Amino acid sequence: MGLITPNPGLLFWTLLAFSTVLWILWKYAYGPILQALKDRENHIAQALNSADEARLQMANLQNENEKLLALAREERDGILRQAREMRDSVIEDARKKATEEANRIVENARLLIQNERKAVVSDLKNEIGRLSIEIAEKVIKDELTDKKKQNLMIDQQLENIRFN
Repeated sequence: MGLITPNPGLLFWTLLAFSTVLWILWKYAYGPILQALKDRENHIAQALNSADEARLQMANLQNENEKLLALAREERDGILRQAREMRDSVIEDARKKATEEANRIVENARLLIQNERKAVVSDLKNEIGRLSIEIAEKVIKDELTDKKKQNLMIDQQLENIRFN
């Protein structure tokens, strides 16, 4: 039964050796180990805090980006609206100018046609008058060859003048 009953000398030296090893570990090993654990814990906490801050910054940046994107969309819509209004205005101005120009051309053509018609009518009257005079000359020349016919014609003309 020597194994079951402890020997007081062995127990003393075991406790002394264990206490010495425990004190040496506590003095030189546990301090740096505990300090390293605390440093690591602080480092992890700082990393988590940094990650949270980065997450918040990313959320803020995303919100700012969305605001900038919305602002850019509004500006784009405004520019497109102005461009459409300008396009419609230019088209309307061009349409008005084209209508005015067409009306002016039609009016000028109408005046030109009237002037040409008057000129043609005048030329036609002149030509008719000339032809009438030529015909009258030929007819009168044939009829006035005889002296008796001349006197008769003169008398008829004098009667017509008096009655009119």
